[in-house]
Amino acid sequence: MIRLKRRNTAWLAAMALLTTGGLIAAAGSFPLQFMLLSLFALSVVASSVEIGRERETLIDALKRAPIRNRVSAQAKEAHERAKSRGGYTNNDLMMLDVGLIAVQSSYEGMAMRRTRSISKDDDGVRPFVTLNIEPGEAERHAMVRFEIYNQYGEERFVHEMRAFLREGEMSIMTDHHLPLAGNREVQGAGDWDLRVYVDGNLVGMHNFMLAPSMTERQRRLAAEQDIDMGTYQIVDEVEQDLTPRLQDLLQSQRQEQQTSTPSRLNDNGSAPASAQSDNTPRTRTRSRTATRRRR
Repeated sequence: MIRLKRRNTAWLAAMALLTTGGLIAAAGSFPLQFMLLSLFALSVVASSVEIGRERETLIDALKRAPIRNRVSAQAKEAHERAKSRGGYTNNDLMMLDVGLIAVQSSYEGMAMRRTRSISKDDDGVRPFVTLNIEPGEAERHAMVRFEIYNQYGEERFVHEMRAFLREGEMSIMTDHHLPLAGNREVQGAGDWDLRVYVDGNLVGMHNFMLAPSMTERQRRLAAEQDIDMGTYQIVDEVEQDLTPRLQDLLQSQRQEQQTSTPSRLNDNGSAPASAQSDNTPRTRTRSRTATRRRR
């Protein structure tokens, strides 16, 4: 494995100044200048690049066994997800834990809890990561970056901070939080992602969930209960008949045509018996008119 060691930067800068002075002093001797440049190049390679086997030895594995037992389930899951996305694996900089701290204020004060489910009832949320730092990566500054993406893959929170790495177990938490209560950019519900980078290398991808706000639900239900249901008319559902067949439609059409055909009058001015039975009011009116004419 090839890895850059940034802690030797100051020493290499001093070596560069000394080599530059030697080249100026040996301006007329080309072999001496070549020797100085070769020595400086070897020192750069030896100081900044570490070349070793990719698999750790048995002794190293036994030394790190107690540390790996302290790795949380969330950190294991986040590490595996980061590896599937091309994340960086460093045995001297092992992630022990990762997660979120939700902050919620009430009349009793401020409450902080570790959670994997946040909601807009919380005031805000702060991500954190816990690292185990070996001596090879200790005593230097590192750039730690936290990113939060919503259920649509949109970036909602970015925070970068310079942290001084010390040997042993070290927890790093963001200085700022993602506001939730009253934040219009946080909408809906779904699975969100927290991504953690150390020196530009992805070390963990943590999954969590945004839950709906219970306060907004209760407020919505209270508004619905205030509606006066007396102003609305409740209509029973009308039972739908079966789809008629073509024969039934034709038969009903024939019956309508027969009932709508005008009846013929007899010679004495009265209607037939069938018409009298169907159109009783019309027959009575005509008989009264005939009687008036006779008078």
